[in-house]
Amino acid sequence: MEKIKTDLLVIGAGSGGLSVAAGASQMGAKVVLLEDHKMGGDCLNYGCVPSKALIAAGKQAYTLQHGSQFGVADAKPKVDYAAAKDHVASVIKTIEPVDSQERFEGLGVHVIRERGRFIRPDAVQAGDYEITARRTVIATGSAPLVPPIPGLDKVPYLTNESLWDLRDLPKHLLVIGGGPIGMEMAQAHRRLGSEVTVIEGLKAMGKDDPELAAIVLEKLRGEGIAIEEDALAEEITGKAGAITVKAKDGRVFKGTHLLMAVGRAANVNDLGLENAKIEYDRGGIKVDDALRTNNPKVYAIGDVSGGLQFTHVAGYHAGVVIRSILFGLPSKAKTSHIPWATYTDPELAQVGLTEAQAKEKHGEAAEVYRFPYHENDRAIAEAKTTGLVKVMVVKGRPVGASIVGANAGDLISFWALAIANNLKMSGIAGMVAPYPTIGEVNKRAAGAYFSPRLFESDKVKTVVRLVQRFLP
Repeated sequence: MEKIKTDLLVIGAGSGGLSVAAGASQMGAKVVLLEDHKMGGDCLNYGCVPSKALIAAGKQAYTLQHGSQFGVADAKPKVDYAAAKDHVASVIKTIEPVDSQERFEGLGVHVIRERGRFIRPDAVQAGDYEITARRTVIATGSAPLVPPIPGLDKVPYLTNESLWDLRDLPKHLLVIGGGPIGMEMAQAHRRLGSEVTVIEGLKAMGKDDPELAAIVLEKLRGEGIAIEEDALAEEITGKAGAITVKAKDGRVFKGTHLLMAVGRAANVNDLGLENAKIEYDRGGIKVDDALRTNNPKVYAIGDVSGGLQFTHVAGYHAGVVIRSILFGLPSKAKTSHIPWATYTDPELAQVGLTEAQAKEKHGEAAEVYRFPYHENDRAIAEAKTTGLVKVMVVKGRPVGASIVGANAGDLISFWALAIANNLKMSGIAGMVAPYPTIGEVNKRAAGAYFSPRLFESDKVKTVVRLVQRFLP
């Protein structure tokens, strides 16, 4: 057994782990990185990257069918599903070098392609290595959650990991789960030519603002996706090409393929956490505000830490722990400024508090201001008028924003910046946006905060009239 001593040990080469390893190594720390599967983790290989590539293929097919409103004849696309998957693979391959073992070794990181398991509170075994580190960061991410539905173990099913190996377009795709992954893949496959039924035990997109979610669901239903809510899957039967899902209320759904998209489970198994005296449960490893476990020399970041499960959150967590580990400075993770998006068409994005949350937390002090896409000139020109910006304001500062519509995932960054820096609405309204852009919807939403204060105020009108009387 070869023994290694290092400043920092990182377990897991996904988004969070890679960010910690790269940052720490480039700033002078001695770093060992463990990964027993694919460099880049879930995001690169099974999640964000491949899903957005397939969504892009579906969007292209949809665009060909809807050109007549612009004076371009509609055309029926000839979809080659295998070629679309080749596009997905090409996108992954293009990005792979950034996350590769060779790149990180070039940065000075000692990469070991073995699974790490704690054997003592201060030691991890990885293959033939025993590693002790001043600090350890667990960044093992999460995996598809597969619930114990009776019969599921007897039929073939897909997850966001195995979906990318499929080369033949599903004739009728059944999707169990109406969250972001389920809805994104439902729309992508519908646009590529599959019949699609989404089976959701509660409400589809139930974690999002219901007003905005309803806009997305209406669009998806309009494209021919069957969205069955309050349909808790009770039993699954069948075989490849003929699968039946029976809901608790007696509804029956039949399809050729089944995609399980009910959520994610933290990767906490087989890490030897008990040997390290690290507390965890089914939700993930328990951490404090500094992302430190109850073992003071061990941190957990990203999905495995049991919080928001997004790639950009793992990257943010990396910055938080690097400050503490490398410089010994206090550093805490926050969530109030963390945005997220669902990449359906229209997109739906959120940062901070929703309308319901703002009213629950702040009561009458919470004000809500809106601006619709259909009053934006660029949206009108591009026939992208389905959408809405909603901003929640307390004492002159935004505490949350919800956007549904074209480019919502990009537009939400504006409000994430404002909330992260505690900006006032006056500062936001002072921003000048280029015309004509979709981005003007954000400025107009901020302007909606001031409109009643300026144009409907008797006090303002009195002051203006008084000033006008004395102006030369």
